[in-house]
Amino acid sequence: MPKRHISAEKRNHEPLDVSDALRERFDAIRAEQDVPGEFPQDVIDEAESVKSLDGLDLPQRDETAIPFITIDPPGSMDLDQALHIEEDGDGFRVRYAITDLPLFVKPGGAIDREARRRGQTIYAPDKRTPLHPPVLSEGVASLLPDQTVPAFVWDIRLDGSGEIREATVYRAMVRSVGRTDYETVQAEVDSGKATGTIALLATVGALRMEQELARGGASLPMPEQRVLKNDDGTYSVDFRPPLLSEEWNAQISLLTGMVAADIMLRHKVGILRTLPDPSAETVARFRRSARAAGVPWEKGLAYGAFLRSLDRTDPRHLALIFEATVLFRGSGYTVMRGEIPEETTHAAVAAPYAHVTAPLRRLVDRFGLIIANALENGEPVPQWVTDTLPMLPGIMRETDQRANAVERACADAVEAAVLSAEVGGTFEVIVVDEVRRGDGTELTVKLLEPAVVTRAGGSAELGETVRAELVTADIATSSVRFEVVPP
Repeated sequence: MPKRHISAEKRNHEPLDVSDALRERFDAIRAEQDVPGEFPQDVIDEAESVKSLDGLDLPQRDETAIPFITIDPPGSMDLDQALHIEEDGDGFRVRYAITDLPLFVKPGGAIDREARRRGQTIYAPDKRTPLHPPVLSEGVASLLPDQTVPAFVWDIRLDGSGEIREATVYRAMVRSVGRTDYETVQAEVDSGKATGTIALLATVGALRMEQELARGGASLPMPEQRVLKNDDGTYSVDFRPPLLSEEWNAQISLLTGMVAADIMLRHKVGILRTLPDPSAETVARFRRSARAAGVPWEKGLAYGAFLRSLDRTDPRHLALIFEATVLFRGSGYTVMRGEIPEETTHAAVAAPYAHVTAPLRRLVDRFGLIIANALENGEPVPQWVTDTLPMLPGIMRETDQRANAVERACADAVEAAVLSAEVGGTFEVIVVDEVRRGDGTELTVKLLEPAVVTRAGGSAELGETVRAELVTADIATSSVRFEVVPP
């Protein structure tokens, strides 16, 4: 890890209490990005009117005897998904229950209109702005333990290699018997104590990862920068590589999305999550970067397999991981209403894929669930759904931009807070990217302690570890900037 170099007069400086400044900045960011505030009263009233389940068209099928579990970050209350896996002959049976949110949302009603305005849940370090009223998303529609909830159950049978043999979706009442988190799952698997669904998740998840590589899919092993709220109310940042348990769980979600996309494509109705293949020029440029960094890339090895081989602890590899984001650009949503579109595939998944597993937090998933369930069970897709499909890509594009802008600006503000007392100090940084501009080159640099990724002026080679002076750390503008110190 790079060592921090702080000038002597700063070295013993007491930590600055910036909690108030950060809170003000988070509020300002939400205002700048037009993040919605409290739910209007008619939305709250409508949510309250359905929380008892009275008068709702509940599923007749009862699968409350299946011991589903949920796997989410600690403290999460908006639980979209519950999982059960069992052995099935020489293969596996995966059942993935997704909350039946459409049951609670009247088409064209107050909740529906507000959800279309919000698009998705917006996350900031101090609070989140939910897509739906908490009485639904954290209450009656959440797959909380020991609560009977209406759900869409994706019933997927896999062979011994993890390949899909058959799959369907139907509505049923389900009941989660327990909740856990990724760290606990990983610890149980690593210790050899995992049983039942958790043990089989490790097996099936690994098989699906192999299937992804065989299809030519790709996952970017980017370390996660986390903004943490400390017990004393202050904030900090760190880097954390994703756990294998998170990747296994993600594979179940991807598997479900692939099944949903297949249903939609067979009937030529739906909305797909798409990503174009990177151009040959982009891949060639990335291959040249790998060669320049001295990282071997065997001829004939797909870029997805190459990315999985990279070591996040090696500065040269880390620079390539950051540069590899150019391979994953251009994602969007593609609508089908009677014709197969030209673009149907998500390049990173290496298969058609649809969003259906997070309806509490993402608007488009509610529509995907309605469509897939109707088509699979021989029912007509509601006209209001097909009429809305052309609007969804624009709504999701706009709210994706808002969510990303909020998360990025908040993280930058916390970085500024962490570094605010150390302006003028020098740090060792890893150069992970460079952008050539008309008046020179701007670098992207990564500190490991504290966990900061930001901009720097000056020149250096990709993957190189250099010294840089901190020249700006301004909470009010979410600005951090370094200048590379000449050798």
